[in-house]
Amino acid sequence: MNIETVREYCLSMPLATEDFPFDETTLVIRVMNKIFACIDLEKPEWVTLKCNPEYAVELREQHSEIEGAWHWNKKYWNQTNLYGSLDDELIKSMVRHSYSEVVKKLSKKEKLEHPELLEVR
Repeated sequence: MNIETVREYCLSMPLATEDFPFDETTLVIRVMNKIFACIDLEKPEWVTLKCNPEYAVELREQHSEIEGAWHWNKKYWNQTNLYGSLDDELIKSMVRHSYSEVVKKLSKKEKLEHPELLEVR
């Protein structure tokens, strides 16, 4: 999987948007203004995704391509090397997991106003 495919998959999530809040090379993808993915366009082999703390550790232990994200809270964020041997389906499931981690923290009101947010599994 390449970075453009990951970007397109992230943007296929309900209400996903993208912007450059930090600089012109750091693309973030958000849901309801909350970041769930980050892509450094100068290092297109990496994508940073939010993760449940226990699952984050499990992924790091099982896959050398996954490590704590540089410049992010390593308890909740992993960076994934797309140029390694990870299966595309695993990467997609990690994107969905990241999105879901952000959505579950949204307010009840936001979830009720946008039921499509809860359709991603």
